[in-house]
Amino acid sequence: MAAVAQAQPATGIESQTKLNGSIDIQDLHTSAANLSVAENATYDGSTNPAKTPFIHPSSASKIPITSPLTADQSTKYEKLLTTVKSWTTKPSTTPNPPDHPLTDSDRMWLTRECLLRYLRATKWDVHQAGVRLQSTLTWRQEYGLEKHTPEYISHENATGKQVLTGYDIAGRPCLYLNPGKQNTERSNKQVEHLVFMLERTIDLMPTGQENLALIINFDKKLGGERPPLWQGKQVLNILQNHYPERLGRGLVINIPWIVQPFFKLINPFIDPATREKLKFDHDLRLLVPPVQLLKSHGGDVDFVYEHEIYWPALNELSAKKKALMLERWEKGGKRIGESEWYLRGGKRADSEGENTEGQ
Repeated sequence: MAAVAQAQPATGIESQTKLNGSIDIQDLHTSAANLSVAENATYDGSTNPAKTPFIHPSSASKIPITSPLTADQSTKYEKLLTTVKSWTTKPSTTPNPPDHPLTDSDRMWLTRECLLRYLRATKWDVHQAGVRLQSTLTWRQEYGLEKHTPEYISHENATGKQVLTGYDIAGRPCLYLNPGKQNTERSNKQVEHLVFMLERTIDLMPTGQENLALIINFDKKLGGERPPLWQGKQVLNILQNHYPERLGRGLVINIPWIVQPFFKLINPFIDPATREKLKFDHDLRLLVPPVQLLKSHGGDVDFVYEHEIYWPALNELSAKKKALMLERWEKGGKRIGESEWYLRGGKRADSEGENTEGQ
């Protein structure tokens, strides 16, 4: 990860929007002003209990701002950007077709920050970063991310075994995994479910934040079976190869004895950078503002999962954020290497899309 220069408030939004016909909130993009408006608001305005995701971080969260690139890093980034701009196709893993055309969705995904994440993940090896970017473009196409609709995934989350809501102290969106609420048989669809929720977590990232917080609560009272090794390795492969530099923090609590051997088996497959981000049985109130941390995890938020309320709200909120980003990307000229800061509501600082606002 790049070094942190300073931090900025993680809340505040630019203009008023009516959502879901029930609550007036500010624009879904985050800015540095108007912190008091819609503080800790949920998507449908529900409180005590909350039933839908928080719209943006609380004022207790501070998003780190990374230091500018060094001259050498800038040169390597520009070299990779030039290479990526020349792509018109992405490889196929099958002979028919031999490759896939590069789509607008692919070009929008290839942001400045995306390229930098792959450069950091490959220790600034420009060639390897390009190879891995192409591999992920192929995986996204052939894994069928855009075919995994809310309707297709819905049953997997019927019990609330994954909940996306709230932000940690660095403004990272929190994805809660609750294995004790497992409701389906082991299958690849369980992995598709996790990938779907990772994508929604990325959708809900505020301006200036590109990491997420993963909170796994095994809840000893609920028990649950130990996940199979093949599934753990598959998840790790996806996270480490296709979502590099996305995990900001992994928090694991209430590990029952039956699961401990699994962590020992999977540990050799976890890369050192990911391993350093994992914390076990930590006091979550020190890492997530209590006003956005669920009571079941030691926080102050009385949250009740009702699938027929939460699921449509999450996906509507995600769709609105994605639509706003797409609109800005199109207005900005559909550029490969566009700034995520700009796409999420910030201002461009120069013609290259590099943001310096707040630094």
